[in-house]
Amino acid sequence: MPRTIISTPDAPAAVGTYSQAVKVGSTVYVSGQIPLDPRSGQLVTDSMDAQIRRVFDNLKAIIVASGGTFANVTKLNVFLTDLSHFALLNQIMAEYFQQPYPARAAIQVAGLPKGAAVEMDCVLELE
Repeated sequence: MPRTIISTPDAPAAVGTYSQAVKVGSTVYVSGQIPLDPRSGQLVTDSMDAQIRRVFDNLKAIIVASGGTFANVTKLNVFLTDLSHFALLNQIMAEYFQQPYPARAAIQVAGLPKGAAVEMDCVLELE
């Protein structure tokens, strides 16, 4: 089955050997996004609230570029360097997603690229 590479200037450029997203059939696999500002390329280091929102905005840009919306997301993976931000994550996620929510994993990790405090990736199914 052919693969289509999804790329948008509205999300940070890849910082390694990967694509922002890859579409295979009607499934889109979105690479991990950290709170990088797509315009400056700099890591957002303001509040955790700002970092989580930047990641969701980066995901949204890629999802829209693929022809989808957050309603198409079937699986979301969240990586936090501190799980004490779990309640804040839930609060902000409820602003971006509506029920029925996607399946999700939230995992505490020792470190993330560029010293980020949060990273997310997702899978979406286009109709």
